[in-house]
Amino acid sequence: MTPRVLIPLSLLVGVASTTIEVPKNSHGKSFTVTLNRKKKVSMTQVKKHVRSGGGRNNQASEYYGQVSVGSPPQTFEVVFDTGSGNLLLPSKECSDEACTSHKRYDATLSATSMQVAYADQPNTPVAPDGTRDVVTITFGTGEMSGVYVRDNVCFGNSICAQGSFVAATEESDEPFSLVPFDGILGLSLPQMAEGPTFSILDRMVEGGALEKPFFGVFFGNQGESSEISFGSYKKEKMASDMFWAPVTQPGYWQVKMEDITLKTDRLNLCGNSCQVAVDTGTSLLAGPSHIVDVLVDKLQVADDCSNLNRLPDLGFIVQGHTLSLKPEDYINQNNDGCTLGLMSLDIPPPKGPLFIFGDPFLRKYYTVYDREKLRVGFALAKHSVAPALLSMRRHPHRLRHAANPEKKLDQFLKLLR
Repeated sequence: MTPRVLIPLSLLVGVASTTIEVPKNSHGKSFTVTLNRKKKVSMTQVKKHVRSGGGRNNQASEYYGQVSVGSPPQTFEVVFDTGSGNLLLPSKECSDEACTSHKRYDATLSATSMQVAYADQPNTPVAPDGTRDVVTITFGTGEMSGVYVRDNVCFGNSICAQGSFVAATEESDEPFSLVPFDGILGLSLPQMAEGPTFSILDRMVEGGALEKPFFGVFFGNQGESSEISFGSYKKEKMASDMFWAPVTQPGYWQVKMEDITLKTDRLNLCGNSCQVAVDTGTSLLAGPSHIVDVLVDKLQVADDCSNLNRLPDLGFIVQGHTLSLKPEDYINQNNDGCTLGLMSLDIPPPKGPLFIFGDPFLRKYYTVYDREKLRVGFALAKHSVAPALLSMRRHPHRLRHAANPEKKLDQFLKLLR
């Protein structure tokens, strides 16, 4: 087994013409995926690639729904994650308990499946000698190894495209046996995927599968339904007009943030500007440690929750609009008391410093991701159930995650090459 150096995505100028027909649509459609909400297990990941002669990011979210793969379709529960770029699924070749306790992808049952030899040569099938890439993803509490496969991927019965993904052949018991979903579907921009054909969103757009090239995300409060809409967004989920912010650096759905406010007072913490990534796969808000430290000092959240009713609104200014969170939006409360739901995350330059708008923000604001115009839309979410104080217990996985915030995603490392 010899190490293989992959070409950074920033140097890829194109790919060969496809050898398998991509499903085409006479006209695009829209479809809404209902999302389940469960308590998550945090996972930090790092990737490495090797080539073998015998065969050639994660963060678990509370919100997951169905996607189907193959012909005939095999259905899986996946996290729809705007903070990662690839589709990851356990495969039938994986006999580990973490895989067998979930739905596994079986390539032999799909008439449209192709075993892909190399990530940077996505149209090259595996040769008779079996030489192919093997990808290993190491998480904070475990790891998985897998191979590359291409097949049809569908939302519902009508929105389909053909794309490449990672099929796991090995998974450690922890954390994968602990999560209720089967895999992860990355919805970031293609710079964070293994290659152009691995971006399922782009494959949908290029194949004309979507009515319009965007998707909208609604995260419900406890006891309320959640959903992600592809090819359209729902004005009935909005309690205010929507405004748009351009993506400043493709990869993450990343936009400029002008400043942070407490009550209505600007704190002048951003200088020329801060950068923020809108991430459906992160359980907390996150930001550079020097700014988080200032907010911790100014808010002075009491461990026993005694000042909860006196805490101010926390606001983030984007495109001249203040996106405010109330204490019930940004405070974590459990049996141990109250903590600020904002963790330190130090991403080094040139990609950092970077803020993350995770679940608490996404429950407050309906967001739309426009692939064609490279922009993110924000509107106040229209809820039928009022938010309760968050209940996210601090467990060993989360403590390890917080202790190593700079390793939040394997995609961070990829972008820093």
